Amino acid sequence: MQETNLFTPLQLGKLSLPNRVIMAPLTRSRTPDSVPGKLQEFYYGQRASAGLIISEATNISPTARGYVYTPGIWTDEQEAGWKGVVEAVHAKGGRIALQLWHVGRVSHEMVQPNGEPPVAPSAIKGEGAECFVEFEDGSAGPHPTSTPRALETDEIPGIVEDYRQAAVRAKRAGFDMVEVHAANAYLLNQFLATGTNQRTDRYGGSVENRARFPLEVVDAVAEVFGPERVGIRLTPFIELFGLTDDEPEEMAYYLAEQLSRRGLAYLHFNEPNWAGGDIHFPEGFHEQMRQRFRGALIYCGGYDAERARQRLADGTADAVAFGRPYIANPDLPERFRTGAALNEPDSRTFYGGAEKGYTDYPFLDNGHDRLG
Repeated sequence: MQETNLFTPLQLGKLSLPNRVIMAPLTRSRTPDSVPGKLQEFYYGQRASAGLIISEATNISPTARGYVYTPGIWTDEQEAGWKGVVEAVHAKGGRIALQLWHVGRVSHEMVQPNGEPPVAPSAIKGEGAECFVEFEDGSAGPHPTSTPRALETDEIPGIVEDYRQAAVRAKRAGFDMVEVHAANAYLLNQFLATGTNQRTDRYGGSVENRARFPLEVVDAVAEVFGPERVGIRLTPFIELFGLTDDEPEEMAYYLAEQLSRRGLAYLHFNEPNWAGGDIHFPEGFHEQMRQRFRGALIYCGGYDAERARQRLADGTADAVAFGRPYIANPDLPERFRTGAALNEPDSRTFYGGAEKGYTDYPFLDNGHDRLG
């Protein structure tokens, strides 16, 4: 039997991938009006050789926002902008998924419609959490988050519908798949975790109740795309934005089994030490995921080519997603294939700006695929 490697084709749900080098979702804060444009078309088109591009996190509604200059998918103009991005990727033979995002409590009144407080499962402020706002003088920068208000039980179906409508727009825009963002301490992750979810209704308490809202979102999105074109991103054990959880392992295993029954295309796990620190998945976690989930497994977080090959070789992953390497290396699969050196990303240009640090990194032939 031939060994699986980064360049073995992969059937991901109903989508055939030519390689297993996935572009992870990367917030780049370059859509001041929340509408993707020619710059985004060019950026994503440059990276079309990825097995699959997963878009930057994309707000499903005005109340889903916590960061200015991030894109949305709730208006006709946004939908049209994303359609241009999809067409640019498809024109170069690529495949792209849209990541659907609601930040929950990681926001501030300055970002929310009518200056309202952000929403969350419970009215608990994230300790040390910051969002990204625009100030009165027109400058932008990090700002401590506001204390959220707890969602009323009868409000939750409306947010599920926001996800459904975002999926409808994503399908009309031509996306190959969608990914539900239930990771990194944002709204769906806040419902999953014990420290942020202290509800006493049907959406709080037990593992099953805390998972109810995220699973309702998955079901709504799957009705639009079909489960075989839906993935989900999860970050059990992560410590971010003040989020804590007493039952991360139990929740991860429960979700894997529930999502497997639904026939979801993939689970995408961000390793808990992705941003540094000494938190790791417990021993045997990757093997347990393989046993509990029938679809594809994608891992992300600090991987290089060699670690990715090892993860594929031990059979616990079907693909590996790369974040920062894709910022600086639009031709990352070819660099991995040839063993070429990687460009180093410039952290000063990760967020905000225009072409610099976004579309001007050189390809292997030392050339620049230039905009315009």
